[in-house]
Amino acid sequence: MAERLVAVVGYAGAELLDIACVTSTLALATRAGARPGYRVVLLTPAGDPVACDSGLALASQGSLQRWVEPVDTVVVTGGLGHEEAGADPLVVTHVRRIAALSRRVASVCTGATVLAAAGLLDGRRATTHWRYADRLAEDYPSVRVDPAPIYVRDDNVYTSAGVTSALDLTLALVEEDNGPELARRVARALVTYLQRPGNQAQMSVFTAAPQVREACVRAVVDLVATRLDADLSLPALAAHAGVSPRQLTRLFVRHTGRTPARYVRRARTEAAAQLLASTDRTMSAVAHDCGLGSAEALRQAFTAEYGLAPSQYRAAHRRAAAVSPGVSPA
Repeated sequence: MAERLVAVVGYAGAELLDIACVTSTLALATRAGARPGYRVVLLTPAGDPVACDSGLALASQGSLQRWVEPVDTVVVTGGLGHEEAGADPLVVTHVRRIAALSRRVASVCTGATVLAAAGLLDGRRATTHWRYADRLAEDYPSVRVDPAPIYVRDDNVYTSAGVTSALDLTLALVEEDNGPELARRVARALVTYLQRPGNQAQMSVFTAAPQVREACVRAVVDLVATRLDADLSLPALAAHAGVSPRQLTRLFVRHTGRTPARYVRRARTEAAAQLLASTDRTMSAVAHDCGLGSAEALRQAFTAEYGLAPSQYRAAHRRAAAVSPGVSPA
């Protein structure tokens, strides 16, 4: 194989970052020694330039409907125009056709809408930008939408979360093709983090939670953020908030989308993830610091939240932080 041909599908209202994260990462991988190297083409309807949702225009390297050359990978970008693209028979038909010519198929962010419209996600687990996950699940009930992970692989179909998670997805593809050492060198050149596990949560409870106006809920959220090692049982939280456990649960679900117990568990496992990635503390110590009590309780909570054991998570992050030769981004 002389080269790996990657077709990136763009359309009016595509997100420029979605495209650039893929194309720049693959270009760096080629310069870093990927064998075979990558050649990327941007395919658009009729081969016309596309106006990205930022207002900048991108030239096309090929017509979506006229493309007949087999490709290694097809990647559908996301962007504010994803719903129009998913409703456009020309885009959907030819994405489906080109996918049949490829070894693997991927989407970035809301590009999952186009893959779903083409039937390429039927019966598969997939993700998308957390803000659009509910809409994707509602519009395409045959797709098993998981709004949490950064990216998901289901056989040869890959979907990623919002915008810069395209870096994580593309680095994963580079590692799959060329091994972890080259992917690590590319990540260093990009000055990015290699490699967030695909099932790491898109959003932290501390950053995703809206500004809560309900005083008793806000009091509990503040307590959880600062005292993970405290008694955060429902009765204790209700007493702190000055309401009944039933009332607190009702208000918490309304304002955060989670019960108090689930909110606390998520906060504790996120804090544990940070400690596992950044310290050498033992599992028991991490569990104690985060209010989980024991290493076994940490393992159970971590596996339920992230789908892997704490030791596996730590190992993945240690590999990511390993020192390796850099690659000039120029």
